[in-house]
Amino acid sequence: MRQTFDETTDPSFGPKHVPLIRAAMKAQGLDGFLVPHEDEHQNEYLPEANDRLGWATGFTGSAGAAVILADKAAIFVDGRYTLQVRDQVDAGVFEIRDLVEGGVPAYLETATAKGQLIGYDPRLHSPDALERLKSAAAKAGAALKPVAANPLDEAWGAARPAQPTAPVVPHALEYAGEESSAKRNRIGQALAGKNADATVLTAPSSIAWLFNVRGGDVIRSPLPLGQAILNKDGSARLFLDPVKVSPELRAWLGNEVALETPDDLAAALADLKGKRVLVDPGQSSAWYFDTLLKAGAEVVRGEDPCALPRACKNGVEIAGTREAHARDGVAVTRFLHWVATEGQSRTIDEVEVVTRLEGFRQDTGALKDLSFDTIAGAASNGAIVHYRPTTRLNKQAEKGSLLLVDSGAQYLDGTTDITRTVAIGEPSQEMRERFTLVLKGHLALAAIRFPAGTTGSALDVLARAPLWNVGLDYDHGTGHGVGSYLGVHEGPQRISKLPNFVALRPGMILSNEPGYYKEGAYGIRIENLQFVTEPAAIAGGEREMLGFETLTLAPMDRRLIVVELLSAQERAQMDAYHARVLAVVGPRIEQPDVRAWLEAACAPL
Repeated sequence: MRQTFDETTDPSFGPKHVPLIRAAMKAQGLDGFLVPHEDEHQNEYLPEANDRLGWATGFTGSAGAAVILADKAAIFVDGRYTLQVRDQVDAGVFEIRDLVEGGVPAYLETATAKGQLIGYDPRLHSPDALERLKSAAAKAGAALKPVAANPLDEAWGAARPAQPTAPVVPHALEYAGEESSAKRNRIGQALAGKNADATVLTAPSSIAWLFNVRGGDVIRSPLPLGQAILNKDGSARLFLDPVKVSPELRAWLGNEVALETPDDLAAALADLKGKRVLVDPGQSSAWYFDTLLKAGAEVVRGEDPCALPRACKNGVEIAGTREAHARDGVAVTRFLHWVATEGQSRTIDEVEVVTRLEGFRQDTGALKDLSFDTIAGAASNGAIVHYRPTTRLNKQAEKGSLLLVDSGAQYLDGTTDITRTVAIGEPSQEMRERFTLVLKGHLALAAIRFPAGTTGSALDVLARAPLWNVGLDYDHGTGHGVGSYLGVHEGPQRISKLPNFVALRPGMILSNEPGYYKEGAYGIRIENLQFVTEPAAIAGGEREMLGFETLTLAPMDRRLIVVELLSAQERAQMDAYHARVLAVVGPRIEQPDVRAWLEAACAPL
């Protein structure tokens, strides 16, 4: 397993690789080229062969873009990566710009000139994003041109790693909880209800869920790279590299799923001539829309029909994720004990923190991978929301500071994601008060009951209100969806200030992670995963209400809690949570000293 701080990047990538890209651009008559972070499958985490932005610039974050022109270039990242991009990218080659404020469209308006042709690979851009980019370029008199051969890929040449070929394997019914045939028939009926004949699926998570398979093509997520066409009668065509396919997989998929190769995909799309085909513009690139329209299909824009059913976990998946979190709770508890003992008696650093935590998860014997690169921010690095430690940025956790650790794991029965903030030495009163405000918001969101039809956006204020009341806030979402041995970031549900029109439904797993970040000083975040429970009556009430059940089981640093700031109800809620942690995780702890520490950590406030 690759460790978090392992790097395949170098600030010299830009100076070395941009001239090669420019030569390939010139050979195609292009004045510029767009380099998105996304690959052909719109993955958040990329196989090395598809990390084009990383190869061109040296930047390895999970979001970004670049524009390479004949005489200048720019890289675009959001606020999570301001430190990382300056560490990894040569600013003499790439101007560093904000991805959100203006972003690539604003740059095209000002940096391109009349008559210029800016190339793009239609397999890498969504149709909606392309329309915005085309409009921006047109304002400068430039034009975007699709390329048949990606000039960056040509420049990369023989040095480019091979596409991943991890075997695609069955995901047993004891974990999936529903046969693939039942899922395919259910989605097929939904297609028929929308008067669609078929859908094209390009999201690896949807393919993994629909066919009850998993893979190893994408780091941190057990995903197979491929595509599928699902017909309204439940039959399907699944396009996988033959080297990934075993006789066991063929038998698992059955006769209603035709296995074909990616080379067969274009012809298969042409077979949909005259059909109404549902395609998700947020998941599928412009190439699919262009190819289907040229074939004479009627393209229906709509959300991936697997997204919502995938988000609503069945009883088997919920039971599995409970077990995964109990197992993970043992590893995290051992880690927190290590920080509370060895981490207080000597000076530890971020790389050691990451290594020890990943080692405790390996000790479970069930770890398949991390669910994302571990975020371990000591002192001021903790204020960088998605900071990732590297050997160059490594910081020590000194006395009087806070250590923020956000991490997760992939197990066959579930995906975990947990953040704990702990004090190193004696915390200041300000640190304790602000931690407690974050805790109050976290507790409010965990305890809320709400009627059917409620969206995550309607609940977001609960987590922020204690901070807002004293003039504080945080600039990230409060909750994201989480998969079942799939991606740690999963839609369509979320909890955030941004409008979201997907109602929360039973079985959806979401994070609960309010925070506070004092730039240059420290960061605080408290994160548990929780799932939406079935509607139930409340004594004296008139309507049944949904709620949340917390999945994550690990103690919080009681030294950071100002008990006097908690209401009696909040203290009872905190004590009940710690009692549950002790009851579930305690019997699984084999080390007597760790068990004794956990008992003290979970004692009533």
